[in-house]
Amino acid sequence: MGIDKKALMAQLAERLQHSDRLAHRAQAEAREAARSLATESEKKEDGRAAIEYGSLATGQSARARRLQEELGVLTAFREAEPPRFRRGDPVALGALVDVRTEDEEGYDERTFFVLPVGAGTELTGPGGDGFLSVITPASPVGRALLGRRAGDSVDVTFAGEVREWTVLEVA
Repeated sequence: MGIDKKALMAQLAERLQHSDRLAHRAQAEAREAARSLATESEKKEDGRAAIEYGSLATGQSARARRLQEELGVLTAFREAEPPRFRRGDPVALGALVDVRTEDEEGYDERTFFVLPVGAGTELTGPGGDGFLSVITPASPVGRALLGRRAGDSVDVTFAGEVREWTVLEVA
């Protein structure tokens, strides 16, 4: 698995920055909507709508702050040299992990990138080839895979259904 981890982290940073810009724009639009509704009419419905827009703006502001924090954590992690994993090393922060999933339809392979932030983000593989999913140590999949080594099997529960996954490679 010769994938450039720094390039993948740069891709994640771009996605987080894009989400941050969207959150700021949504916050500004919600605040403006709350202001214009509050002054246009004294109707109760408009007052309630203004409160709802105000709450939406507050939520978007919190989302933007969280994204800025995640970007800071990712930047610090990126600036450090990504950990190098050797054959037999356990899954840890910074690992690319190939797993084989098994269900009633057969086998499938997935690749995960264990990072401190960005859980659930899909990244595009090198040259647009395939997808990798970001997981964090706090995510259910991250918790299940941490400390496992190539050849280990782990049970992962999705929507109440237990599936067996086998770690194929840690890089």
